[in-house]
Amino acid sequence: MEREKKLQLRKSVKPYERTSLQISIIQILNTLVLYIALIALGFILYSVSPWLSILCGGIGAFFLVRSFIIFHDCTHGSFFKSKKANKILGNITGVMTLFPYEKWRREHITHHATSGNLDKKGTGDIWMMTIEEYEEATPMTRLGYRLYRHPFVMFVLGPIYLLFITNRMNDKNAKPAEKRNTYLHNLAILVIYGLLIYLLGPARFFSVMGPVLFIGGMLGIWMFYIQHTFEDSYFEDEKEWDYVKAAVEGSSYYRLPKLFQWLTGNIGFHHVHHLSPRIPNYLLEQAHNEVTPLQHATTIDIRKSFESLKYKLYDPERKRFITFGEYKKYAK
Repeated sequence: MEREKKLQLRKSVKPYERTSLQISIIQILNTLVLYIALIALGFILYSVSPWLSILCGGIGAFFLVRSFIIFHDCTHGSFFKSKKANKILGNITGVMTLFPYEKWRREHITHHATSGNLDKKGTGDIWMMTIEEYEEATPMTRLGYRLYRHPFVMFVLGPIYLLFITNRMNDKNAKPAEKRNTYLHNLAILVIYGLLIYLLGPARFFSVMGPVLFIGGMLGIWMFYIQHTFEDSYFEDEKEWDYVKAAVEGSSYYRLPKLFQWLTGNIGFHHVHHLSPRIPNYLLEQAHNEVTPLQHATTIDIRKSFESLKYKLYDPERKRFITFGEYKKYAK
């Protein structure tokens, strides 16, 4: 991609970097309010049948994902014009989704600034090794990596580890303000969820919140993994790395049925989001449809997305992901 074309592409998406207070309020009503209503309904229906509570929790998981997208937009300053409003709603939705606002904001901004950069990966990313890194790793590190990339670990144990362990801890180098935010976030979760468990009882609480958090967390990890792990995803060394190419060629367009596109907050237009994080979720599709070069991004559908599960290592020479089976052939 030539320099002038890249500059033009960045310029082309600028008009979509705008917020609409009306649309943002509508999303609060049709997402956050509905999510809370589903949770409350699930608690009420437990007296009728625990299975109805579990059903409400399963549906609520999708609204948890949409709530996370609002949280995500707030961290990028794209949901409201006001920085203060983004921070307030971001902290509220952070408690709802179990993501500390300041910690996740810093890690995610780092992810955007380094996505596809082989020399700066590791913050806000899914663990990915190149062939060389894997060959130089110790046997224990190799085993840990193989376990990490296993679908059961990533999508079943992963949500539990992310929500209840990783998100609860501060990084060693985190600034004092970020640490305080995480402490207050954890305290708010303990008070709110602890009070609900006390008032409702563990069985009623977890019959609803168990499916919500587990399925919601699994969907979130799935979306993030799928949109950066496809055969010819873009990765380069620092000296060759380019932000625009990393956005358009290192993030996919996950084409979903309209209902699932809505439930996942349009994050399937991940290439658009990575090119310009200031575009709110409700304008991502419009930007994709109206800016022609964005339509050339790698497109995957639900069926094809499952193929990504086989990709384990990145081959910098061939510029593609490979399976462990392919690695064995190369290593001979």
